[in-house]
Amino acid sequence: MLLAEKSTERDWKSIIAQLTAVIGKKGIIQRRDELITYECDGLTSYRQRPALVILPKTTEQVAAAVKICDENNVAWIARGAGTGLSGGALPVENCVLIVTALMNQILKVDLENQRVVVQPGVINNWVTQAVSGGGFYYAPDPSSQIICSIGGNIAENSGGVHCLKYGVTTNHVLGLKIVIPSGEIIDIGGEIAEMPGYDLTGLFVGSEGTLGIATEVTLKILKTPESICVLLADFESVEAAGSAVSGIISAGIIPAGIEMMDNFSINAVEDVVATKCYPRDAAAILLVEIDGSAVEVATNQASIAAICRENGARSIDIATEPEQRLRLWKGRKAAFAAMGKISPDYYVQDGVIPRTQLSYVLQEIARLGKKYGYYVANVFHAGDGNLHPLILYDNSKAGALEQVEALGGEILKLCVKVGGSISGEHGIGADKRCYMSEMFTETDLETMQWVRTVFNPKELANPGKILPTPRTCGESANSGHKFPSIEQY
Repeated sequence: MLLAEKSTERDWKSIIAQLTAVIGKKGIIQRRDELITYECDGLTSYRQRPALVILPKTTEQVAAAVKICDENNVAWIARGAGTGLSGGALPVENCVLIVTALMNQILKVDLENQRVVVQPGVINNWVTQAVSGGGFYYAPDPSSQIICSIGGNIAENSGGVHCLKYGVTTNHVLGLKIVIPSGEIIDIGGEIAEMPGYDLTGLFVGSEGTLGIATEVTLKILKTPESICVLLADFESVEAAGSAVSGIISAGIIPAGIEMMDNFSINAVEDVVATKCYPRDAAAILLVEIDGSAVEVATNQASIAAICRENGARSIDIATEPEQRLRLWKGRKAAFAAMGKISPDYYVQDGVIPRTQLSYVLQEIARLGKKYGYYVANVFHAGDGNLHPLILYDNSKAGALEQVEALGGEILKLCVKVGGSISGEHGIGADKRCYMSEMFTETDLETMQWVRTVFNPKELANPGKILPTPRTCGESANSGHKFPSIEQY
């Protein structure tokens, strides 16, 4: 049992008074109707209202608030923009939610050394806007980049359409100022890519708020490429599109991104966004972006077009001008939102598979969808095998959510079965913790628990996330395995 759960009766008046003294009245949200806003993140099927929400503006305020939580054995959860899709910022009962939305300052821009320092509430797209005038950009670009925050990207190790060539968030974080669960402030990493000692920055990125909360982030920025080109190829079968992806990578070409959309996704997007770029009768389309020097882009453009034709592409559109490129990307970026237009609810999963298994896995997903009786749309990062199956359903129908979650679980198990992973960029959170045992042994999970306990001995920082527990996961409960108790440490 977590220390945060050992006593549900606390002197909340005293706690609120202490936090108010630190944050100020305007930074405290405690009315029940106002707290509804914060009872879930982007995974809306799980909801829990926090006891209190605070909105700090500085590292010192965060540290003082965490210290108060530690002294009163109160669980706390860090939350950014609330766009996460795995329940990573889901509150627990009687917790304090630390929302970083007001920590939204870009603190330093250093173009000469290709880095910026930002607070966690800075929106992803703001970073590129801040440096684009100098000819630079920030590479990680989740589909939600116009609303998701850097702090949330750090917590979940977010990716985006350009992760094939440029990697995910962890590849672009140089250093962090963090508040650990005791309320102490520490600096990890630094202003250069390689630092001596343990890679604590790599450990922290993707830890989903279980090791602390980042309050300042030093990011690496990249020089804007000389030339950029986007190709849109359409195919009569998903298998043909998948073969084209394998052919491109096998040829030694690493595009900035390769995205695939199936017929269902294509038509959903055209119904809502009306790009008039995506052929409605195509079984699948590929969006391939290449960048680099003008000579490199021209050479790769010709090679990729030839490979797509060899694999049955019916037509290929090429966009080089910024407006044309944005038009081709518009539908892909709006794909999740488009599903909300055609279905009362949708449940998105996030798994990774080897590219060679793409055709087989998509066929199996279609089979599983028929088995459970639900449409599954597929729109994903084909270049690195990061799938995002969207299961369409109606939550008002009794038992629908449970069936959809079971279908999502089957898809995750399928990903692991073919040599993949249960998450590529959305994190584990509350949604997928029960499937961690599909990928990891008991010893693996116990080792992860040891690491978490070093930073978070009372398990007050984002409890119940990432790791399975007998209390929450049937798989773990049935296995008979229990993690060592806090007292044992």
